[in-house]
Amino acid sequence: MRLSVLDLTPVRTDQSTPDALAATMHLAKAVDRLDYHRYWVAEHHNVPSVAATSPAVLTAMIAAVTSRLRVGSGGVMLPNHAPLAVAEQFALLEAAHPGRIDLGIGRAAGADPVATTVLRAATGRGDREIDEFADNLADVIALLGTAGVALQLGESSYVLKSTPHAVTRPRVFVLGSSMQSARVAAAQGLPYVFGHHLFGEQTEEALECYRSQFVPSEFCAAPAAFLTVNTVVAETPEEATALTLPYLQLQARAATGQPAGRLDLVEDAQQVILTPQQQHVAQGEFERAVVGTPTEALAALQRLADRLGVDELMLNPVASARRGTAPTRSPGRENTLALLAEAAATKVNNK
Repeated sequence: MRLSVLDLTPVRTDQSTPDALAATMHLAKAVDRLDYHRYWVAEHHNVPSVAATSPAVLTAMIAAVTSRLRVGSGGVMLPNHAPLAVAEQFALLEAAHPGRIDLGIGRAAGADPVATTVLRAATGRGDREIDEFADNLADVIALLGTAGVALQLGESSYVLKSTPHAVTRPRVFVLGSSMQSARVAAAQGLPYVFGHHLFGEQTEEALECYRSQFVPSEFCAAPAAFLTVNTVVAETPEEATALTLPYLQLQARAATGQPAGRLDLVEDAQQVILTPQQQHVAQGEFERAVVGTPTEALAALQRLADRLGVDELMLNPVASARRGTAPTRSPGRENTLALLAEAAATKVNNK
């Protein structure tokens, strides 16, 4: 079972944006020393608890402070961007860090309707880009190729490239949490990453759709399915659950139309009383997550990977922090990944 990391750069109530970014940089450097394969960042807009607004910028920052990990986007929300702009950004990242850059691409907005409208207004993009996702994705892939794309302009031909002379190109993944994204990934022969950390209702159906409809390509000879999982690990089950509570409440507020705000500290979350509807949402989020001690969590992750037959799990460490924690650090997230890595190494050594 291969493990990787998805980092949304969460913002706690005791943090500013610079603090949250500093915590992400520290986490990425720590993960670079552990046995994880890749480190991805997200794209969300106008979300008080998430500082990851520009995956290309964050990827550049993290790649610069790490040396071993593959680094990339989980993902770029393609309807928000021109395919050429995405290809240019990640072609440059790949040129700067050859063989280390991943480009995960999704078809969602990553924002509320108002932010989405403002974001797309400058480029003239709209809802049609969601329907044209497969074509725009194919354009990004072609533009990343060494030959570029040949356009016929009347009687003249014109070659469009994302970078003058590419030597390598980033690996492209399709992200999604629906049957539509599974079909696109399968048709284009690309690895598929299902957002299980967001939605768990269609996980098995989407993965089966992807595998059954997969068409081999130059990028993948066989289906390659990944899964994202919310994860919190601590020395005791009680501490792991306490560190998870602020995230569960945040999701419950958002799902019931309440202002989400930033991620609470543990002590503040323990004083909150949820409505019955919010409790139902929080319980569903908790059951889909992996929360516990290192041994418990590793076993749960292995069962999940075996049951769904995925090649890789991408862990989204959602632990908050206790009062008095340095704002520029995220010890709950750091410990989650360190404790899991240690448990995995111990298991391998004991075989």
